[in-house]
Amino acid sequence: MKTWPIAAATLGLCQAASAQDIILKPLVDLRVRSEHVDQDGLPQNADAVTARMRSGVQADAGPLQLLVEAEATLGIINRFNDGLNGRAGYPVVPDPSNVELNRAQLRFHSGKMAATAGRQLLELADQRFIGSQTWRQNQQTFDAVRVIWGDPKRVFTDLSYAWSNRTTNGIDGVGARQQAISGDNVFALAGVATPIGTVTGFAYMVDQDEAVVQGFRLSSQTYGVRLAGIYRLGNVGVAYIGSWARQSDWHRNPNDFEANYWLAEATVSKGLMSATLGHEVLGADDGRPLTSVQTPLGSVFRFQGWAGKFVTTPPNGVRDLYVSGALNWKVLGPFAGANLQAVWHRFRSDRLDQHYGTELDLLAGVKQGRTSLSARFARYRADKFATNTKKFWLEADWAI
Repeated sequence: MKTWPIAAATLGLCQAASAQDIILKPLVDLRVRSEHVDQDGLPQNADAVTARMRSGVQADAGPLQLLVEAEATLGIINRFNDGLNGRAGYPVVPDPSNVELNRAQLRFHSGKMAATAGRQLLELADQRFIGSQTWRQNQQTFDAVRVIWGDPKRVFTDLSYAWSNRTTNGIDGVGARQQAISGDNVFALAGVATPIGTVTGFAYMVDQDEAVVQGFRLSSQTYGVRLAGIYRLGNVGVAYIGSWARQSDWHRNPNDFEANYWLAEATVSKGLMSATLGHEVLGADDGRPLTSVQTPLGSVFRFQGWAGKFVTTPPNGVRDLYVSGALNWKVLGPFAGANLQAVWHRFRSDRLDQHYGTELDLLAGVKQGRTSLSARFARYRADKFATNTKKFWLEADWAI
């Protein structure tokens, strides 16, 4: 990581301290998770129990903020393939043991402008293309400079340049699963609030400039537009999202391709109940590997089912028709929050009309104070793609 942001942060905070107090805030985020995976075609089931801690400090002095955070992941039960340990007989649970610097950033804020430099989280829009992958024990961060200007409720711009993608593979990352992937990445968004919702144009130039990472074939340029809004009728809310984008090869990617991305989603909510219907398309070009829409920097667990069958988009693309229902309580018995959710997916290819399979996802969670507990289940039933898979998670989180 380049050292100039930290040097500048130290100097800036020392100068600011001469005029006003420095306010310190501790950062602690703990998670323990058990994950069981039963995947057809592999001789062993995976059983992973991992613990993750992030700890650090945030220091504020006037318009300046310095944040430093470490991250450590420990395997308690290690009967799984973490992607690096060579245990090919087990399903993959990509949570390798790790100790590293997660964030080290300096932020300056003045009026409508905020600038952040250093190792930081980038969570853009719905994180479909650029995100933190926070579901994984090791977070994804970026060595980057980011500048935001404007008011998100009116007009705004958001521009980032990242020279290193700090992956979820951790300090032992190697080969195609690097700890960090260098490249000249540029992410730009510009949005305006309208009577029907916020319209955002975006451009993501992803430069995965490492030959060992799919031979540069994950480098792409994506340009698109997104509309997100909500309509209220009495105590009923209808939230809607529509998005379109065009992705093509970029920089040293040897593939010559173009493919479309589409999303249409509507959520109806009333009281503690909500229901969602959506259709997402990651399009394909001509069926060659890695010529369909790819999202290597996105928070992929949020999309296309929790079983994780479509982390890499198949050559023929994927169409995901999904429906979900949820119940959310602000107070339930002794708990200060509780939720239930069920999601069903039907997956088909974008070209050749292949039926990939279906998936059912279930979630139950409760919260009390700083502690959250949850249980999840995912079942993917394969037809023309991948294999039958069942996953079950138990998780406890605590944060300040």
